[in-house]
Amino acid sequence: MKKILMPLFALCTVMLISSFVQSQDAESLLQKVKAKIDKVNNYQASGKMKTNVAFLKVPVANVTIYFKKPDKLKIKNEKGLSFVPKGAVNINLNSILSSNKYSVIDAGTDKIGGKAVRVIKLLPEDDNADVVLSTLYIDETNLVIKKAKTTTRENGSYELEMTYGKYTEYGLPDKVVFSFNTKDYKLPKGVTFDFDDGTSAKKPVDASKKKKGKAEITFSSYTINKGIDDNVFK
Repeated sequence: MKKILMPLFALCTVMLISSFVQSQDAESLLQKVKAKIDKVNNYQASGKMKTNVAFLKVPVANVTIYFKKPDKLKIKNEKGLSFVPKGAVNINLNSILSSNKYSVIDAGTDKIGGKAVRVIKLLPEDDNADVVLSTLYIDETNLVIKKAKTTTRENGSYELEMTYGKYTEYGLPDKVVFSFNTKDYKLPKGVTFDFDDGTSAKKPVDASKKKKGKAEITFSSYTINKGIDDNVFK
């Protein structure tokens, strides 16, 4: 019996140590990613926003994005209006990592665009937090988040996909694709768009339509850490 139990005990011990080391490894990687993102206290960025909602014809718009730590975010299009889902603050990765009150779980590896990424899950320690679960897909070489999936209590689930270029050192993407539920899509009062149904008649948007939508923002430039007035976010 001893001959059987001893190897089993040793195997369990090795598995426990391995799990602990992986967890520590994941936390260390996450802190490195966070340190890069933390370089940015605020920014003003210019870009183009393409919104893809099945039942709406929304034109491509020039947008200005304002961000200020820890979680202030505003997106304005060229007409001064902003057409974004309720959870658009999640476009800012800092909002996901701003709190250290979460458990870090190593979920192994995956591939994005044929390249290996590390998968890390974040479970908030606060049972009443709006965010229920965040799953991050991390490029370990460049220490950037390539994809993030966030599940919330109030505003559904969101998914971010990021492409990086000249602002990689700040953890800021050249392009963001933000996927959301169209029922969370928010239009200013009194604004209507053409339905994409082959007619030109304008109709009010049916917010109950439960379909997926996407907002793509391609950034042309960032102005980083030059200060942003709080009045911008009012």
